Amino acid sequence: MIRPLSNRVVVQRLESSSDRTSGGLYIPEVAKEKPTQGIVVAVGEGRYGNSGLLIPVDVSTGDRIIFGKYSGSDVQFEGKELLIVREDEILGVIEND
Repeated sequence: MIRPLSNRVVVQRLESSSDRTSGGLYIPEVAKEKPTQGIVVAVGEGRYGNSGLLIPVDVSTGDRIIFGKYSGSDVQFEGKELLIVREDEILGVIEND
């Protein structure tokens, strides 16, 4: 597994479940947008603030998150497509009620 450094997070994108529009048109694979939701796979230890204290990352492994469309860096690791994002590129955590 990849161990992210500093305030970085490794995310596995959630695949979109639909390959058709609401009107029933088929969306080809090349026209689909990359999903902006994912599951946190690994979390770095955090970053050091100006005071020298470690500021931990606010998300944890297993959290379902939303991130920006153009966030992070795509990487291939052991046959999986993963995304490495900085904590500040994470827009929110999806909580199940």
